[in-house]
Amino acid sequence: MLKKILITGGAGFIGTNTAAYHLKKGDKVIVYDNLSRAGAKQNLNWLKSRNDDFIFIKGDIKNYKKLLETFKKYKPDLIYHLAAQTTMVTSVENPREDFEINALGTFNTLEAMRKTKSKAVAVYSSTNKVMGDLAYIPIIEKEKRYDYKDIKGVDENFPLNFHGPYGCSKGCGDQYFLDYARIFGLNTIVFRQSGIYGPHQFGIEEQGWLAWFCNALLFDKPVTIFGNGKQVRDVLYIDDLLRAFDLAVMNIKKTRGKPYNIGGGPKSSLSIWELFAILEKLASKKFNFSFGSWRPGDQKIYISDISKAKKDFNWLPKVSPKEGIKKLYDWISQNKNLIQQAKVFKR
Repeated sequence: MLKKILITGGAGFIGTNTAAYHLKKGDKVIVYDNLSRAGAKQNLNWLKSRNDDFIFIKGDIKNYKKLLETFKKYKPDLIYHLAAQTTMVTSVENPREDFEINALGTFNTLEAMRKTKSKAVAVYSSTNKVMGDLAYIPIIEKEKRYDYKDIKGVDENFPLNFHGPYGCSKGCGDQYFLDYARIFGLNTIVFRQSGIYGPHQFGIEEQGWLAWFCNALLFDKPVTIFGNGKQVRDVLYIDDLLRAFDLAVMNIKKTRGKPYNIGGGPKSSLSIWELFAILEKLASKKFNFSFGSWRPGDQKIYISDISKAKKDFNWLPKVSPKEGIKKLYDWISQNKNLIQQAKVFKR
C-alpha cells in the first residue's frame, strides 16, 4: 500500500536520506523545507536528479498556516519532524529565532496533526542535549578519552535538564511530542539522537562534528578543539538510524508516546583523538589544530544506552564507526564541489 510521507526539513542531512529511503520503497514523499541550511539546495538537487517523483514545498515550520494547508491537502500517513535549528552557538546568538524554529515550529506541526485529526505516526528528531551536561555522573579520565565510571550509557530514566537556549527549545518540542500522545491521542515517537552522520551531511564547526573534521582535513583547513580532545560521543551511521525509524514506526503500539535514546551505544563511541587517528590514516596526513575553551553546556562524555530500543523494537546498530567514517570520508572526497558550494567554511 502506497504511503504518503511528509518530511519537515526534508532537504537536510537526515531528511535527504530519509526521503531517498522512502522513494526507493515506492512511497509518495512530500519534502517541506525552507532551504536555509548549508547544503539544503545541493541535497534537494540530488534528490531531484535521483528521483523527481516527489513533492517539494518551500515552506517554513514557523508558518502555521502553510503547514496546516499542507496537512489538509496531502493527509500524510507518516511524518518525520526533522526541521530544526541545530546548533548551540546559533541559539545563544539568536535565542528568539531558535525558540520559534524548534519550540514553536514543533508545536505548529503537532497542532496541524491535531486540527486535521491525523492518525499518522510522527517521529520527532530530538537530541541528547535535553539531558544537560550530566556533570553529576562519575567519569574516568584516560589518556585519549573519558569513560563512565559506573554505567555503560545514559538511558531514558535519567532526568532531563535543559541547558542553553538550544537545549530548552529542543526539550520543549520533545516534551510536547510526548504529551500530545498522552492528551490528544496522537501517534508520536521521540528519538533523542546522538552523533548521527553519513552522506549528504554538510558539517559546520558548530554541528555535525564528524563531517566537519572530514571537511577540514580534506580541504586543509585548521580546526579548533574546544576542550582537551578527550570528550566522547557515541556515533550512529545514517543507515542504522533509518532502520530504527522503520522499526519504531512498525511497532507503534509499543513505541507510541515514548522517548528513545538513539545513538551508536557503548560499542560505537569515539573521542576526538580517536576520530583523528581514523581520519589521519584515511587521508595520510595530519590535522592542523589548536585548542579553545570548553563550550557552555558541552558534555565531556555522552553515550546512549540503547537497550530500550532493542527491547521495544529489536534494533541494534550494524555499521561500525570505522566503516561508517570511511563511507562519509569517501562521499565528501567525491563531492568536494558540493561542499564548496555550500560554503561551510564561511559560517
